[in-house]
Amino acid sequence: LLEPDAAEKLVRKVTDFLKNWIDLQRETFPTIDGIFLLDDIIGFMGGPEFLHFGFPYFKELFDQDVSVKFLHNDAPCKVSAPHLADMGVNLFNMGIDVTLPELQQLTQNKITLMGNLPPRDVLAKASADEVKQATIDMIDALENKSRILLSCGGGMPPGVKSENIQAFLDAVNEVSGK
Repeated sequence: LLEPDAAEKLVRKVTDFLKNWIDLQRETFPTIDGIFLLDDIIGFMGGPEFLHFGFPYFKELFDQDVSVKFLHNDAPCKVSAPHLADMGVNLFNMGIDVTLPELQQLTQNKITLMGNLPPRDVLAKASADEVKQATIDMIDALENKSRILLSCGGGMPPGVKSENIQAFLDAVNEVSGK
């Protein structure tokens, strides 16, 4: 890191802004019972950088009295994943660089994971039959199916056909016995 003091100042400023923004939202809408933060930058940090420039600031942000503490990071997450629960996160939407079983292991299954069907290459570009099979394979790879919200990794890409979404839902219902 070329300018750690400047980076520290920037991260502090962003964190303070976000804390104020979260407080304003909660004051304006007192029924809000969650925080949803999106950040991919932590996915590009090494371990020491994450522990210095990421972890303490996210811990501050998630230190709120709400039920849902949701982090989206669809950049690489193997460095940050073991620290998510200690950071205060209880729901995590990841990218596709890691499988759900790997993330369960990295997080010691302490948080709910949301994902992890490849959004572009499977959900958007594959046939409905391929989406269904990939979804079944994703579920079958899970030895422990607790704390999983099945979804695509990262977010819904543009151009997804309705039949592919239905194939995803059909696969989930089929595997769950519905």
